[in-house]
Amino acid sequence: MAAVVVCLFPVIRPEGEEIMTIAGQLFGRSMAFSMRLDNQQRIAWSEGSENIRESIRIILTTEPGERLMLPNFGAGLKQFLFEPNTITTHRLIEEKIRQSIELWEPRINLDSIKVIEDEDDSQAVWVMIRYTLVADQSNDQLQLRVLLAG
Repeated sequence: MAAVVVCLFPVIRPEGEEIMTIAGQLFGRSMAFSMRLDNQQRIAWSEGSENIRESIRIILTTEPGERLMLPNFGAGLKQFLFEPNTITTHRLIEEKIRQSIELWEPRINLDSIKVIEDEDDSQAVWVMIRYTLVADQSNDQLQLRVLLAG
C-alpha cells in the first residue's frame, strides 16, 4: 500500500519548490475537487481560500448518508426538489445551508446567505453565500445554483 501512496502522491519536488504555500498552511490543503491532474500530470492540490470554497461546495452538494464514515455530513439540499419556488422555500434553504456550514466548516464565519429565484429558470434558485475567513478576516463569497425540479 505504501508504494501506491508514493506513486499517487510523490514527495520529490523540483529544487526550490515549496511543498505548501503560506495560504495552504493557514487555511489547509487537500486534493482538488473535482479530482484532476496539474500541469505536471500529478494530482492537483487545492489550498488556501480555494480549498475553503471547494469544501463549502462539497458540503452543499452532499446528501446525508452519502459518506460512509460521516453519515450526517452534507446539507441535504435535494430535499427541496419539487418544492415550490416561494419565499418560504428560500428561507428553509437558507436555514439548511446555515446549519450545515456552521457544523462542517469551522474555518469561516457566515456573513450572509441569500436565496433568490433564477430569472432564467423558475424551477431553480441561486444561493449567494458571503463569509469571512477566520484565520485572516478576509471576505469571500460563493454562488451555487440549486434545482427545485428534477
